[in-house]
Amino acid sequence: MAETIFDLQDVGLTVSKRTLLAHISFTVAPGEFVTITGPSGSGKSTLLLLLATLLTPTQGQILFSGRPQETYDKTAYRRLVSYCYQQPSLFGETVADNLAFPFQIRQEQVDHDRMVNALAEVNLPDDMLDKPITELSGGEKQRVALIRNLIFTPKVLLLDEITTGLDADSKDTVHQVINNFMKQGVTIITVTHDESELAAADRLITIAAGEMAVTA
Repeated sequence: MAETIFDLQDVGLTVSKRTLLAHISFTVAPGEFVTITGPSGSGKSTLLLLLATLLTPTQGQILFSGRPQETYDKTAYRRLVSYCYQQPSLFGETVADNLAFPFQIRQEQVDHDRMVNALAEVNLPDDMLDKPITELSGGEKQRVALIRNLIFTPKVLLLDEITTGLDADSKDTVHQVINNFMKQGVTIITVTHDESELAAADRLITIAAGEMAVTA
């Protein structure tokens, strides 16, 4: 049997008698780039939240690296499976506060050089570390949120329409970062409507009305 990093087996989610997802079954191989697409409100982001353990299926099972998802410690799991929101969620006062966080939750010494190198990867200068998050543009916020997730390389990167609303330069920078992590073997699962991102996917999974419509 081929190795899988995700194996979804008849996964569904019902909340307050409303079915959001039903009969979702597919596998993802390590290092694969999978794109989830479909109409607005079809359940794409909900599926990503299930993979991130931010929601729990009410039907079926999700296996991660061959083990039931629920058998993992959630903190340990989320270090392996990193989720990036459509709207970047920054905290604290400065960029440095955000980039120090991955070190702090691992109880490791904050590595200033590593933070500076991370900024350089997304074309931001090192003096950006001291910049208040209230002064960042939308594109800068998204880039900071992305590299905060990637200072420690995850096994899986889940991206929920993270280029929506970005200017062309910011989009290109984000795509470059994603491509670099693909080359390192990181598995990427993204929700998008962006045509260039749809074209770059190894595989498309289409969700419509909470169910899988097409796989390609």
